[in-house]
Amino acid sequence: MMEGILLESPRVSYHHGLSRVSSQLKDQSGSVALSWFNQSWMAKQLQAGSRVRLYGRLQVKNGHRALINARKVTEAGLIPVYRTIPGIPSGVLRKLIRTALEQREDVCPEFLPVETLADLHLLGLSETLRRIHAPENMEELEPARRRMEAEGVLVYLSYTRLLRSRRAAGSPFQIQEDAESQYWNSLSFSPTKAQRRTLHEIAEDLSKPVAMRRLVQGDVGCGKTAVAFGAAVLSWRAGYQTAMMTPTEILAKQHYETARKILDPMGIRSELLTGNTRAAVRRRLLEELREGKIHVLFGTHALISGDVCFHDLRLVITDEQHRFGVHQRTMLEHKAGMTDQIRPHVLVLSATPIPRSLALILCGDLDISVIDELPSGRIPVKTRLVPESKRAQMYAFLKEEAGRGKQAYIVCPQIGEDEEEDEGGETRSAKALFAYLSQHEMKGVPLGLVYGRQKAAEKDAVIQDFLSGRIQVLVSTTVIEVGINNPNATIMVIENADHFGLSQLHQLRGRVGRGSAESWCFLLAEQTSKLQILCETGDGFLISEKDLEQRGPGDLIGTRQSGMMKQVYAFGTGMKQVKELADYLQRISHDPASVDTYQKLKETACSYFREKDPGEIGIN
Repeated sequence: MMEGILLESPRVSYHHGLSRVSSQLKDQSGSVALSWFNQSWMAKQLQAGSRVRLYGRLQVKNGHRALINARKVTEAGLIPVYRTIPGIPSGVLRKLIRTALEQREDVCPEFLPVETLADLHLLGLSETLRRIHAPENMEELEPARRRMEAEGVLVYLSYTRLLRSRRAAGSPFQIQEDAESQYWNSLSFSPTKAQRRTLHEIAEDLSKPVAMRRLVQGDVGCGKTAVAFGAAVLSWRAGYQTAMMTPTEILAKQHYETARKILDPMGIRSELLTGNTRAAVRRRLLEELREGKIHVLFGTHALISGDVCFHDLRLVITDEQHRFGVHQRTMLEHKAGMTDQIRPHVLVLSATPIPRSLALILCGDLDISVIDELPSGRIPVKTRLVPESKRAQMYAFLKEEAGRGKQAYIVCPQIGEDEEEDEGGETRSAKALFAYLSQHEMKGVPLGLVYGRQKAAEKDAVIQDFLSGRIQVLVSTTVIEVGINNPNATIMVIENADHFGLSQLHQLRGRVGRGSAESWCFLLAEQTSKLQILCETGDGFLISEKDLEQRGPGDLIGTRQSGMMKQVYAFGTGMKQVKELADYLQRISHDPASVDTYQKLKETACSYFREKDPGEIGIN
């Protein structure tokens, strides 16, 4: 929050199809530049010489301060900022919340054990809610934030401990001695040692009478999909079905199309089920699935719909594990229709490298395999920072490469959770840049545009045109972060790269360099220590460690994470606190004097994740 005098009347300018309102604010500490992008109406709300209070994100570049897309604040004191609800003005929303706070003790009773509050020196829930929404000063906030962080971590870790403790019996697969080598020999490429090792670890798990629960994590392009398909082949050879769930339809289709090439020749039938599957096709698929005619089913969240029933599902795979909540993963497991004593084998994949120490805590219900090699022949992607002054040269290079038949991505940042999103902020910059480039620097080059809220059929058509080469430059939001495999794409351009976390930038960079040609990633931003790390290394695990040091584990998980993980990192919990809470749970789980406390935490975890039968996960 900043308060001061407006030094000059706001100026409106246009650049690359985007509007910008500029001015300067002065207070006792000096002056700060003000900028509003695509909010030209702000120019009419501000006058030179007037005193204003502004709330926004402060940026510091080369010693110069700038307040970006600040909100004008008219109320006195500390003002809470809430995500905009369409149709409800922010002032009205704050009044409603103040009224609700008067009933907080009745509506939101304390759920953490009294002993836990005392042991960890945490505030009670009633006082926490009061301080979070209506603090008297900034000093009141920190203890409230610590309580909110701690409750999220405690509930999540309690649940993963329960999942691990239940390690139910599983159906042991009959696996032939040469089954793994037969699978690898059937492929058109030679696997890495890490791929062979990981599939062997999976095969050993599958052959045991205990349900497998294994996480396979590795860098972008390391070959996790080939390993997962190998597990599906072992399942098929044993006479069972496999389900593979992905967070996006794009990724589900990509896996399905790859499976048709790899699995079909073996006699393994694969099918695809998403929310956009036509009704008649869906009915046929569900019938054949129940009859056991479909061996591997790929899909999105549609796989956990109530009417989806398998004939004999024994292997469950989730890809991009960090985007699913534990509850969603468990719902897919229940599709196996097995008894509480015998569970399906579970394999989860993650393309977000997480330092092993963090993974062991956050994924406490899973064993871990790490694919730490990339296939031979991969040429490292060259990453360069491109300041605004070099934009024209970058576009010229891009157009020249397009003339040689190469393809490129241009990614615009997805607007975060603020009022701009309700005005269509997610797509505005991507659309504006697409329109501008079509008429200027990229005129004559086939362009495409994709974004999250686009109609599925339109999005699919654009992506297919890009994969087939009919579109050479794809302008998009981060919707292309996973699931698009185009070996002919050699250039990744990321607008406003400083708006992204390191791990997400690394994921986006992984969309190129998938073929044998030299590839480039251009980061449009001024130089920062964070972005310099990306220019110096392509090691995803090293990048994730740097991200952990700079931002805490929240950015490794991502703001789109479903389920409990979003709450765990709502305030950016540090690794130190996560470990302290994990150690606390470990201690009280073995302390006879803390039996009741640990039991209450387990019951709270079950309640949060909506378990219908607490006994199912071993709290009795």
